[in-house]
Amino acid sequence: MHVLITGGTGFIGRELAASLLADGHAVTVLTREITSSGNRVPNGAKAIRDLARADAVDAVVNLAGANLGGTRWNPVTKMGFRTSRIDTTRRLVDWMSRLGTRPKVLVSGSAIGWYGPQGDEVLTESAPAGGDFSATLCRDWEAEALKAAALGVRVCTVRTGIVLGPSGPAGGGALAQMLPAFRLGGGGPMGSGRQWMSWVHRADLVALIRFLIERETASGPFNGTAPEPVTNAEFAKTLGRVLKRPAILPMPGFALKLIVGEMAEILLSGQRVVPQAALDQGFRFRFPTLEAALRDVLGG
Repeated sequence: MHVLITGGTGFIGRELAASLLADGHAVTVLTREITSSGNRVPNGAKAIRDLARADAVDAVVNLAGANLGGTRWNPVTKMGFRTSRIDTTRRLVDWMSRLGTRPKVLVSGSAIGWYGPQGDEVLTESAPAGGDFSATLCRDWEAEALKAAALGVRVCTVRTGIVLGPSGPAGGGALAQMLPAFRLGGGGPMGSGRQWMSWVHRADLVALIRFLIERETASGPFNGTAPEPVTNAEFAKTLGRVLKRPAILPMPGFALKLIVGEMAEILLSGQRVVPQAALDQGFRFRFPTLEAALRDVLGG
């Protein structure tokens, strides 16, 4: 099987590429910065800058998108978030439309931000989209991907939660940003701590994407989260226990807003998301509980 990956040098994409290559599949990574990304493209993968240079592929995995937590939000950065996701997806679908032999499947990224703030409500894939910036971004992103269905391409969208994985050449995800404070004993819940955190081990997310590539009955949205979301307070407590450090110093909501601005609303509201569609399709998680996931990631 030959798989084209956008975002293939990132925290998730790089691991997916390595997994596919290890099993003997061909991988092409679409990236704008071939020279600087060279050390982040796994050995054996082909890197291209232009879709015109892509060979025929069996599957496309679209993970491109600027990091929402990489900078403070403002009108300019918000436009960049949209462009990096929606325009890239639109170009992919346009490229597919001009192919004689099209990919069988497109697995396209999204996020649990689709649902917006929903309090304690348990959210499956059938829940409606929210109305805030993140929800609108995810809704429009998915809409572009779903246009590939009219071309005869099976489409799955993966609404990813907080991805937990070890640091590497592509970074360390959200956990890497939390660890310094927690290792010093200065970690704790954010705001009230009652908001839900829907997380997933990176290995399970990679396995889910591969599952969706191969599962011919799978289409539509899939929540890329573990079956057992936890509150922010429980997440902090569990991380502290795994690190053998206290985790009782709260980060007040107003302080978080001063530090990260508008993105604090996401961190302080959260979503209680469960991967019902994946479970219904028969997917099984290797790390269904938070403590097992953290101990694997942190070597404990």
